[in-house]
Amino acid sequence: MRASQRSAVAPFQVMSILDRVAHLRAAGRDVISLCAGEPSGGAPRAVRELAASTHAGGHALGYTSALGLHELREAIAVHYRRWYGLEVPPQQVAVTTGSSGAFMLTFLAAFDPGDVVVLARPGYPAYRNILQTLGCRVVEVDCDAQVGFQPTPEMLDGVLATHGRVAGLVIASPANPTGTMIDRDRMTALAAWCTEHDVRLVSDEIYHGITYPADPAAPDARGVCAWDVPGAQSAVVVSSFSKYWGMTGWRLGWALLPADLAGAVDALAGNVALCPPAPAQYAALGAFSEETYAEADARVADLAATRTVLLDDVPRLGWGPIAPADGAFYLYAGLAERLGGYASSVQWCAALLEQEGVAVVPGVDFDGARGREYVRLSFAAGADAVREAVRRIERFQGT
Repeated sequence: MRASQRSAVAPFQVMSILDRVAHLRAAGRDVISLCAGEPSGGAPRAVRELAASTHAGGHALGYTSALGLHELREAIAVHYRRWYGLEVPPQQVAVTTGSSGAFMLTFLAAFDPGDVVVLARPGYPAYRNILQTLGCRVVEVDCDAQVGFQPTPEMLDGVLATHGRVAGLVIASPANPTGTMIDRDRMTALAAWCTEHDVRLVSDEIYHGITYPADPAAPDARGVCAWDVPGAQSAVVVSSFSKYWGMTGWRLGWALLPADLAGAVDALAGNVALCPPAPAQYAALGAFSEETYAEADARVADLAATRTVLLDDVPRLGWGPIAPADGAFYLYAGLAERLGGYASSVQWCAALLEQEGVAVVPGVDFDGARGREYVRLSFAAGADAVREAVRRIERFQGT
């Protein structure tokens, strides 16, 4: 007896590091964790209050529809009208068990074993691991600072020339780990390329709203939605309550589905998970009030202030190159000049955690080619934690 070949995926380093952080803290160590993509404030007040009243009111909390409460799907559709001016049919909104559930259902519905699906490198490792588990052929395009760590149509032309057919393209804006964003012109170009070549576009937009524009009132300040550009009618848009609303552990996300995938995702969802978590769905109805938007925007303002602190302090560390972090709450930076005697960022990060009690993530999670010389730092923990972490890293590096 043995585990299946499809289960042979690399573990997510972030989760392993979080486990080590928990052990160190249980032993009494003072650890600053800058590794998880998790806002520190938790769910907004209205969401928490609605969760409490839902339980106190004796809701049965039984199964909901496979694609979620109709009221929640309608509320998400209204959210798209508010932020993007888009009219989204509620029946094309699928509420899922986190964005992870949305990716699993989308990939199952959209791609067959053997299909070529293109990803940017560096990028979120779960895309690659889920697709490989499902038997897809993952092709990563090497995206460096010169192209903003995001793919271009010219890169995709190269993949097409090599492989003959491409079934899917997965993009993320703001991206994890770099925080870089795809502007309207590039989103339009990528959508047009996908339409021309009959390629399914999957757009990860879970960090929308956590952006740092020079003018917050400018168009697209919260990010460009793939459904808001010409030629993207067949795209899937994935988002989540985890980041902007700080609801990571509530495990609630959604997908905007083109009409040709809605029925397939509905059938799959009913078999895979029956329905998303009912308590989280009822509570999430509180995410779309004026009060909640204001609370979430205030937290984004705090993140922006922390980002400024980090970008002001990080030059002392001698790291580079550094991704611009236009959105999300990460700093992705090269360590080639600061690895010292360590073989890679894996060993460097492990030593930093043990010696100084600072947890950051080695780049190997996100880039199998150059990640050994990169590190990802999350500044969601706040300015005080970031300042102290930088001080400890300076001591660790001897800078």
